[in-house]
Parts: sequence; structure tokens; C-alpha cells
Amino acid sequence: MERLTSGHAFPDDLRGGVIALGNFDGFHRGHQAVVAHARALAAADARPLIVATFDPHPVRFFHPDAPPFRLTTLDQRARLFAQAGADAMLVFHFDADLARESAEDFVADRIAARTGASAVVTGEDFTFGRNKTGTVAVLAEIGPHYGIAAHAVAPVGDGSGAVSSSRIREALQAGDCETATALLTRPFAIQGLVQHGDKLGRELGFPTANLDMGKYLRPRYGIYAVRGHLPDGRTLGGAANLGVRPSFDPPKELLEPHFFDFAGDLYGATIEVELVSFLRPEAKYDGLDALKAQIARDCAEARAILSSRSS
Repeated sequence: MERLTSGHAFPDDLRGGVIALGNFDGFHRGHQAVVAHARALAAADARPLIVATFDPHPVRFFHPDAPPFRLTTLDQRARLFAQAGADAMLVFHFDADLARESAEDFVADRIAARTGASAVVTGEDFTFGRNKTGTVAVLAEIGPHYGIAAHAVAPVGDGSGAVSSSRIREALQAGDCETATALLTRPFAIQGLVQHGDKLGRELGFPTANLDMGKYLRPRYGIYAVRGHLPDGRTLGGAANLGVRPSFDPPKELLEPHFFDFAGDLYGATIEVELVSFLRPEAKYDGLDALKAQIARDCAEARAILSSRSS
């Protein structure tokens, strides 16, 4: 799958394709439905499928001081789009120029002139253009003037309402990994570079791979059953502390997975850690012996949970 940015030339062999357009943060069940519809249209006419997204997220542009909220990085979205059948990911850089661009200019210049798209597929609630004046109705009106058919996909729902990134964030902030997994169709995962820490986990007999949370949403602080995906393709079970480690001073926010039956060196490697199930909140312990005993119990519980969900 090709990865394209708005500042580079658009390949001739991708022109005339079908574009699935949205923020797609998290790429949850609703987003997947949009891309699936676009994929069906593309396949019917033997056209390429392009999934277009925005970076940074418009909320980050308009509210730079907002707390971290991202569910996926661009790298994660690229992988997910490829798995969904995309021939290319097109990244629109969201800056001041894009923010003040009218809805028609966006369609005329960034979609029609640049990509020659034959169709654009969005969710029914998608908005674009200056002051969010572009809607699916506006796209349906403007599109045909530029040879673009507009398609809008209805929200995907479950027993609790429409699937949305907001619901996923709320579930993660409550420690409800199971709901988040159901809405995403996979566990929420944090990808990052393993950094050197203070080696306290190693001293306790439970070495950890330390990841900075970066711009990701902060799920509920606590202990999790996790799965780690390593650069060499291995998947490892583990238990992780996500938070500020109240038993140690000074506090430092990290995701610290301990992988079972693993003795390798991961420093400097990029790994992905899935949050499978929340075990308990963070707690402060009187002495390292008490902490070590609790970590052993956490690992045993995490092993049992991961074993029961191995399928």
C-alpha cells in the first residue's frame, strides 16, 4: 500500500479511484463500514481504493492544549487501512490553509483536481471545509459538478447506540477494555519506542519494556493484561502498569509491560502493546516485598485471562 501526503505528486495509476474520506481515528466498526462500502464500489469498476485521513486531527489544530485523545497513530492507521484492502493512504495535513478552505475548494482542488476521484464515501456525520460547512448533502450537491459520486454510510450501532470514537475513549477511561475491543474489533493498542528506565522492574524480577504514552488517550491508570507485538513478528502475553507508579519517587507516567517468559533486549525497538483487560487500579505498597508479591499475583491473573481469550 502506498502512503501519500498532500504535498507530493499523486500517482497516475491511482487517479480515478474511490476515496473513503474521514478522520478514521481508531478505525472502529463504523469507519470499517465506510471503507468496506468504498472497497465494494472500487472493486465493481476495477478502480483503486484510497483511504484519506487528516493529520494532525482537526481537534488538535483548533484546540492545541486539549488533553491527549488519539486512539491510533498514522503508522497504525496505515497498517489497518492496508488490511482493509486500501491501495493507498492519503494524508491531508491539517493546517491553517486547510482550516480556512471552503467546502467547494476542498472538493475542487484537493479531491477532483489532485486525485481525479470517481467517488467519495464518507460517514453520514462527516463534515469538512471552513466552519464545517461541508456536509454529506453539500458533497452530494458539489460532487457531480466535478465528476464525483458522493456516498454516505449510515452509523453502525449496537445495543448501546452508534459506534463512535467518543464511546471508545469513554470505555478506555473507565478501564472497560472489553467494550473498547468490541467497538474497535481489536484491542486498543499503544505503539512506541522502548526506552531505558530505572531498571526497578529488573531488580524485582519482573523486567519491563518502558513506553512513553505520547499523544495517545490516557486509559484508566492501573494494571492490565496485555499482549505485545515485537518487530520480529512474535506476540507475547504480559502484565503492564499504566500510570505514574505510586510506589516510586519521583512519579513518571509510563506504560510498563512485563512480558512472560521473555529474556531478550528490546531497548530501541518499536513495539505495540494491546490492552486486553483491566485488572486493578494502581496502588502504593509498604516495601518492595509487598509490591513484588502483588506483581506476581497480577501476572498470574493476566496469564489466566490471556489463556482464556487465546482464540
